[in-house]
Amino acid sequence: MEKKIQQVEYEEYKDASELPPEDLSLLQLARRALEDAYAPYSRFRVGAALLLDNGQTVTGTNQENASYPVGICAERTALSTASSLYPGIPVRALAVSYRNELGTSEKPISPCGICRQTICEYQQRSGTPIRLIMAGLSGPAIVIRDAGSLMPLSFSSSDML
Repeated sequence: MEKKIQQVEYEEYKDASELPPEDLSLLQLARRALEDAYAPYSRFRVGAALLLDNGQTVTGTNQENASYPVGICAERTALSTASSLYPGIPVRALAVSYRNELGTSEKPISPCGICRQTICEYQQRSGTPIRLIMAGLSGPAIVIRDAGSLMPLSFSSSDML
C-alpha cells in the first residue's frame, strides 16, 4: 500500500478589496449579476463572471423554477453562455459571489459538486487553468489558481475510454 496526500493551495485575502485589480473587477461583475438571479424558493442569489482568453467577460446567475430544487447554478449558466457565444475560447478566470436573503453573505462561497465537475471539464477541454475567485458581498476572498484542485480524483472523459 502507498499512502498519498493531496492538498489544495489557495490565496486568502482578508477583504476582497485587497484582490489584484483584474480579480476585483471580475468579482464586482459577479456581484452586479446577483440582481438578475431568479431565486424565489431558496432566497440564495448567486452571480458568476468569467474572463475569457480573448478579454471578453460573460456573467451568469442561478435560475430556479417551481420544481425546486431543480434549476441551474450561476457558474454553469455562465459557462454555457460562454461556450455558445465564444466557442473554443478558454476561460482564464471565474468569479463567484452570493447574497443570502435569509442570512449573511460575508464569507467566500465555493461552487457545488455539479459546478465543480463542469468547471473542471471545461478546463480540461481547453487545456488552460481556470482561476477561481470566491467571495461574499463583504469579508474575505479566496483565489484558487487551478480549478482542478477542487476535484481531487475527478471523473473525466478519459475515464470513459
